[in-house]
Amino acid sequence: MSELAQVLRHLVPIESEHALVDASTGDDAAVYALGDGRALVVTLDFFTPLVDDPYDFGRIAAANALSDVYAMGAEPLFLLNLLAFPRALLGEGLVEEIIRGGSDIAREAGVPIMGGHSVDDPEPKYGLVAVGEVQIEDLVTNAAARAGDLLVLTKALGTGVVATAIKAEAASDTATTAAVTSMTALNREAARAMKRVGVRAATDVTGYGLLGHLSNLLLQSGVAAEVVAKDVPVLPEVSELIAAGHVPGGTRRNLEDLGDRIVFGDQDETTRLILADAQTSGGLLISVPKEHADELMKLLEAAGPVAAIIGRVTDGAPGTIKVL
Repeated sequence: MSELAQVLRHLVPIESEHALVDASTGDDAAVYALGDGRALVVTLDFFTPLVDDPYDFGRIAAANALSDVYAMGAEPLFLLNLLAFPRALLGEGLVEEIIRGGSDIAREAGVPIMGGHSVDDPEPKYGLVAVGEVQIEDLVTNAAARAGDLLVLTKALGTGVVATAIKAEAASDTATTAAVTSMTALNREAARAMKRVGVRAATDVTGYGLLGHLSNLLLQSGVAAEVVAKDVPVLPEVSELIAAGHVPGGTRRNLEDLGDRIVFGDQDETTRLILADAQTSGGLLISVPKEHADELMKLLEAAGPVAAIIGRVTDGAPGTIKVL
């Protein structure tokens, strides 16, 4: 039993005919049926600072929270702030910048922040509750991938590595700017593109890395996959930062936890770490029927994200991945 499963073993879902998606599938958000074919999509996320700039920290946290709603094919309705911060530092202006960053991303998304909660905490943390709505017939989950689908990733990997290097004051301006730009980019247009072509299976790539989130999507869908390593987009200078030792502990744990679910072949350690890198506010990982892949890629290219076809869904042991 994994550490997470051990911790959550007493979390027993309360049966409800309205609960369409709960914690049991490890999906991006909870989904609650409202009737008349509508459902609420609800999620929350918060974390400690990833970057030095408090404004950017707020922006990243807000984009990250909204991502889970977009990944389910929903439109966000409103947000609530979650803030933990040392009371002694309230007069330094840092909190104002964090909240301003979150508010600017919410404004970009066209979503109001309608309140929240704060606590005195020696270690700063910030995040948001995100509430969205979806027509049930348009719901996108991590349990609907089918053999023959192509896998599309909409953002480059490597934010975990760069964030670790930032903390060590070892990240260049180029690497930092690219990572912050990626983490603050909304997944809104990518979500609208996948809905337009009728995608039913997707997830966003966050703390468990590309391979961890893909493996769970495959497990819930009862299929396997192949990933072409050279086709996976990667942020600038990530390989060099890994060579210099700037690898998050979460990334190494992800790689260990994947166990025998992944066949890496002759892929080197750097490639393995990139594919398992713990992301924040990562891209959408979309399982699209092959006949709709060209249309999806055209829409994604028009919207601007760095999107790439990185592999395909196959028959095989559920949750397993071959890296080619």
